[in-house]
Amino acid sequence: MNTNFDKKIPLGRIEGLKVIAFDADDTLWENEPYFEEIEKKFCVLMEDYLSHQSISQEVFRIQISNLPLYGYGIKPYILSLIETAIEISGKNLPIEAIQKIIEYGKELLSKPIVLIDGIEETLRQLYSNYKLIVVTKGDLLDQHRKLHNSGLGPFFHHIEVLSEKKDEDYLKLLKRLDIEPEQFYMIGNSLKSDILPVLNIGGFATHIPFRTTWAHERIDFEIKHQNFSSVEKVSDILGLL
Repeated sequence: MNTNFDKKIPLGRIEGLKVIAFDADDTLWENEPYFEEIEKKFCVLMEDYLSHQSISQEVFRIQISNLPLYGYGIKPYILSLIETAIEISGKNLPIEAIQKIIEYGKELLSKPIVLIDGIEETLRQLYSNYKLIVVTKGDLLDQHRKLHNSGLGPFFHHIEVLSEKKDEDYLKLLKRLDIEPEQFYMIGNSLKSDILPVLNIGGFATHIPFRTTWAHERIDFEIKHQNFSSVEKVSDILGLL
């Protein structure tokens, strides 16, 4: 994927900008590395049945097939791991293995919150000039818990936990916020979920790449749009505003 994007928009000159939205996982705090860690443990647990690569492929396949039913987050992920384990074991999975997978889920839910470098100071400087919100996917309870435990909650007007981040989901969000697309600015690490839909509806978006991205959130083309920019780290946003 080509991520060599030029900074194109002088955001400080956006007239009437009312809301700046931040994605949560891997934008405010680290998240994907925890899932990768658990998947490695799962591959070791199930390595008597398939190679680690094949196990990971099955996890991804089943996880994607379950998205319309379960949505995103830790609990759906663990359910998909259990389903994967049952399938690749030929429905002959020891109960101890299921218990171990459940323990993986509890481990994920108890992971410490590691803030992205520079995020707290960036929010502190933006807070006095803009209405800030969190727009994320995942489990409602878990995302509220992480925001609370992060200590970042006071910077945000509220949190929106969406089942999906597609064009229509952002349009519904803007209707609830009672603003127009050109008054909305989204910041996130996922080009697929945080950036493209917002650009499609006429908003502004800045991409902040994280060191690792879930395969489902990747795209294989370069974005060229007048309302788009990319920065290397979150504090660089202040230079745009």
